[in-house]
Amino acid sequence: MPGDRTLYEQAMNAGHNAAWDGHWTQAITAYGQAVQQFPDDAEAHIFLGGALIEVGRLEDSLKVYTRAYQLSPNDPIPLEKSADILEKLGRLKEAAQQYVNVAELYLTQRDLEKAIFNWDRATRLTPGLVAIHAKLAQAYERLGDKARSIREYLTLAANFQQLAEHEKAARAAQRALKLDSRNAASLNALRAIETRVPVTMPNRDETPPPDKNDSKTKVTSSGKPRNILDTEDAVNPLGPMGEAMDESLSLLATYVMESGAFNAAAADALQALEFQRQELYDKAIEAYQRAAKSLDHPALRMNLGGLMVLTENVGDAVNHLQEAANEAQLVAGALHGLGICMVELGRHKSAMHYLLESMQAVDATVSDDIDMLGSGADLYEHLEKTLDGRTDEVIEGANQRFLSLLKGKEWKLRVPEMRRQMEETMRAQGDQGVVDLLVASQGDVLTEQIGRIDRYLRQGLLTLAMDEAHRAVEISPLYIPVHVRMAEIMMKEGRVRQAINKYNMIAKTYMVRQEDERAAAVLKEVLELAPLDLSVRESLIELLESQQRWDEAIEQYIDLADTHHQLGNFDMSRDVFMAAERMANRVNAPAERIARIKHRMADIDQLRLDMRKAQRTYEEIIQLVPEDERAHRVLIDLHYRQRNPVEAIKRLDGLLAIYAKNRQVNRILQLLEELVKVYPNEAGVISRLAAIYRQMNRRDDAIAQLDRLGELQLEAGLHQDATTTIRQIISLNPDGIEDYRRLLAQLGG
Repeated sequence: MPGDRTLYEQAMNAGHNAAWDGHWTQAITAYGQAVQQFPDDAEAHIFLGGALIEVGRLEDSLKVYTRAYQLSPNDPIPLEKSADILEKLGRLKEAAQQYVNVAELYLTQRDLEKAIFNWDRATRLTPGLVAIHAKLAQAYERLGDKARSIREYLTLAANFQQLAEHEKAARAAQRALKLDSRNAASLNALRAIETRVPVTMPNRDETPPPDKNDSKTKVTSSGKPRNILDTEDAVNPLGPMGEAMDESLSLLATYVMESGAFNAAAADALQALEFQRQELYDKAIEAYQRAAKSLDHPALRMNLGGLMVLTENVGDAVNHLQEAANEAQLVAGALHGLGICMVELGRHKSAMHYLLESMQAVDATVSDDIDMLGSGADLYEHLEKTLDGRTDEVIEGANQRFLSLLKGKEWKLRVPEMRRQMEETMRAQGDQGVVDLLVASQGDVLTEQIGRIDRYLRQGLLTLAMDEAHRAVEISPLYIPVHVRMAEIMMKEGRVRQAINKYNMIAKTYMVRQEDERAAAVLKEVLELAPLDLSVRESLIELLESQQRWDEAIEQYIDLADTHHQLGNFDMSRDVFMAAERMANRVNAPAERIARIKHRMADIDQLRLDMRKAQRTYEEIIQLVPEDERAHRVLIDLHYRQRNPVEAIKRLDGLLAIYAKNRQVNRILQLLEELVKVYPNEAGVISRLAAIYRQMNRRDDAIAQLDRLGELQLEAGLHQDATTTIRQIISLNPDGIEDYRRLLAQLGG
């Protein structure tokens, strides 16, 4: 029942007034009254939790805030308060995880600063949170806070080194150098990693945590505010190689000017830079070649190799690009250039290696995904192994796809989107699905469309997402991830039946392709959405049987029978249980599983009032599992209902023996007391309850049961039995013992 709104508001106002005056005990009482009126009101719980903190009742406050979060899961305040309390209680690991949860909640609200604030608190409480340091590093980088970003990347490097993941440690240090090529800490960290010397962990106190109330906007040099969540840098359409050449122009010019050695080599280098800016590539190459005789610098090598690629002199470009690839800031571009060279030279496997390495370096630099410096990078290694065993034709097709990704104005966006799509395709369709995607004639267009669908989904633009999905289907009607997204869109739109049909179609497609495991996974997802869909469950059973996954098939049979039961079709439900039993017997399933099926069959027999069939089934269960307590218990009731107390007592003694064997005295007592209430005139039950009372020294309870037993025996004319019972009572020295003796004498005892 809803509470009284007036009383609720009065209580809340009283709580606020008490809190304002610092009367926290009164505030707790008032807020508690508000919660009683509306137990599902999150606001009252939040104020109550705050008041409990003030009086030091931290554990109680934690419980209240936990309830507040359950009531309002999109409100970060209860989570944030819970994290504060856990920290105060010294439960630092739990507090750190809670701060991470708070950060994720703020991130969904596009409040990056508050997310950063809570990520930072988590890392201060618990060291080694690699994924969180990666998020912080990327977030600070997007904010333009180079100092903090470098600190987090170097912390990542130190953590990866401690985990003996030296390649990832090097990538983290290289990412820091990308932000500031002359940063001493980054250079020292990279050298330490290369020489296997421990990286010095950055001092966090030098860069205090950000204020969680900072504005979300920063001001550019032009004075125009920009949103930190939406910034994009200018992109060189030549891809990573072009970007590296742009970087090399600055690096080489700075090096020449700062070296102070204005000799012929320096003059040639400066002239080459000017020719390159004027796009006089042949003259620039000649000048670089003259300078290279005396001046050796990675930036010079990068520019010389890149220009040779652009002028189709790929054979001579290779050595220069390999030298440039040793420079952290130029590695993505140098590898891209080497990939182009290898494609032109027809060395497709080498090209694949260089292009994937370049894409991985790009992805680690531009990705917004969690910890691309960590496990996400493993995809590229797996993809290289997958492609390595394919034909040259397939590898060549994949290389062309990689080259198309790494050029144009949007290559920085396409690379992480392509990686995400490959990850999903690998999960949904396996390695072959990824290969098919890479070599498809319009695979690049399909990737862009999938990326747009995902963006629309994240923004909640479902109509636009569905329109894009339909266009993708026109390009590739059999590309499963598109259909999966269409089903997701239908679910978000509330078109559950259409979504289920789409998932069913996806499963059948997998079955046609003989990808049975994926088909089974999809069907199970459908059943979570529509557990009463009989056709889907029958398809899943058929599939599991074809794969000889007997345990899962039996469970699905049981679920199918339960579905029929819920729909009121008891006959069909029992038939399906029988089919499950036949399969279980055929595959030698454990006796306990068969007994479980038989129990369900017997339950249906009782619902249909077919007690004899139910009795036979329970007896079969006991033959399978002699200590099945439930079967014994139900048989006791069945025999009593059929006025067969002799068999009922046999089953009762059998169950009591099981309890006695397992020393479960309380279970014996509980069962007998229950049966005496249900069958108050059954002498056999009463006598056994009296006996257990005597063993437990519960004299008065034993006398009461024996007294009742004697009355029943006298009423039945069983004088000899009654005499025995009265003697038992007398042996217990009851009150009014002389009355029992006179009764015994009257009976001839």
